[in-house]
Amino acid sequence: MIVAENLTKEFRVAERGPGLLGALATLFTREHRIVRAVDGVSFEIPAGSRTAYIGANGAGKSTTIKMLTGIMTPTSGRCLVAGIEPYRERQRNARSIGVVFGQRSQLWWDLSVPDSFRILRRIYDIPEPVYRRNLRLYRELLDIDALGTTPVRQLSLGQRMRAEIAASLLHDPAVVFWDEPTIGLDMVLKEAVRVLVNRANQELGTTVVLTSHDIGDIAAICDSALVVDRGRVVHQGTIQDLLRTADRRSVTFDHRDPLPLPAACEEIERGLPGVRASEDDGGRIRVDYPVAAFTSRQVLAFLLDRFDLADCYAPEPDLEDVLRRVYERDATESASPDQPAAPVESGAA
Repeated sequence: MIVAENLTKEFRVAERGPGLLGALATLFTREHRIVRAVDGVSFEIPAGSRTAYIGANGAGKSTTIKMLTGIMTPTSGRCLVAGIEPYRERQRNARSIGVVFGQRSQLWWDLSVPDSFRILRRIYDIPEPVYRRNLRLYRELLDIDALGTTPVRQLSLGQRMRAEIAASLLHDPAVVFWDEPTIGLDMVLKEAVRVLVNRANQELGTTVVLTSHDIGDIAAICDSALVVDRGRVVHQGTIQDLLRTADRRSVTFDHRDPLPLPAACEEIERGLPGVRASEDDGGRIRVDYPVAAFTSRQVLAFLLDRFDLADCYAPEPDLEDVLRRVYERDATESASPDQPAAPVESGAA
């Protein structure tokens, strides 16, 4: 469904010296540096998948999405969405995708949400049954009628995002690109948005590409992940694959022994070097162990041999911690003391 082949995007950024003299010098000669926002990214996203495109601020997520939606043209490489090069066939591509950008709107600012929807219906030539079905769904899940006839420019951020999400799915697109779609929404509406997009995926086979800093959205919507750092893909696979890259796992259990909790934690740390044992908020013991040193079987065998365990479970690693470690590992592997300076160009103003 979506293919990126060595996709690269560079920006030419003007540089200016400090102070008044620096400003005056740029009138006669100007230096530029090349910023590579996306650095040879290659990936494939199959039809019907729900993929999180994850990265820190400045990692190149939004720039990649803008190339996939046809807003930007790559410096080199190419991408295909449903067999279309988006930046070459923008109108054709637009008919098969839905987009939500937190800072951009597909609605008409001086019109109400219902009026915007009626215009979008004509633009996309949405059949009457599809249009009515989707409006019923938005009333049920997003309470879209509560927005009334208020012009879009007068809506709050949360109200506008509800309308943007509905508009992106109004024409049953083959692919939706959502960039921070739940910003400004409360927990109830966040859950409604997650239900809505998952229903579109299950019933219509909609391919979902989500960029978000909300770990809850990623976990509830996506089944696979692309992790980018400094414009490069550093991990691609299922969410479970990503969680399995964790270098620490944990086991939590209720402790029914007469031995006090602090003493039990000390005994665990003595018997399993490198393990950290602590009391959690619920009065249970949490054992964090390095996967390079111990397996879950070894940790559980040790605990069963020394304690009377109850309600023992091994939670999945925290996705946010896993991502942080992915970035740290990539930064360590990429670090080089002899790294050359960024290229600079000079030219006449």
